[in-house]
Amino acid sequence: MTGPDIIVSVDCASWTRALPEVESLCRRVAAVSLGLAGELPADRLEVSLVLADDAMVRELNGQYRGQDKPTNVLSFAALDDGGPVPAEGPVLLGDVIFAYETTAAEAAATGKTLDQHLCHLVVHGILHLLGYDHQNDAEADEMEGLERSLLAALGVPDPYEESDEPR
Repeated sequence: MTGPDIIVSVDCASWTRALPEVESLCRRVAAVSLGLAGELPADRLEVSLVLADDAMVRELNGQYRGQDKPTNVLSFAALDDGGPVPAEGPVLLGDVIFAYETTAAEAAATGKTLDQHLCHLVVHGILHLLGYDHQNDAEADEMEGLERSLLAALGVPDPYEESDEPR
């Protein structure tokens, strides 16, 4: 492997109907985001991105977070336990799942294009896999700053500028 292995699964055809190049977009954004992997062996990282619908995300959100509703993105980090990173072989970073209907509705409501909003959510989800969070103001400020920097590097407008988007 010469770089991170980024697997994109399209489980909801609405994604490819709306964004025919969605898989390559997700891979490109994830690869840039994984540049923040720090001490992790970037050339051995594996991450899974699932382009799903609201029904799947609602089910997962209920099962793992106790919330019976869809959300735009869910991240399931595989390295949350703080255990050692294997010295050889692939390092599974985790899974990020995106809900089409919620993501599309948020993009429309905030005046963003679907691809811009998805880019933001991919960056956000990958940052969660890398251990970043937004449980308090200091964490939220750090994560938001990283999101802005990564998105600017990708040519995506600042998602927080003049926005009421929740952290």
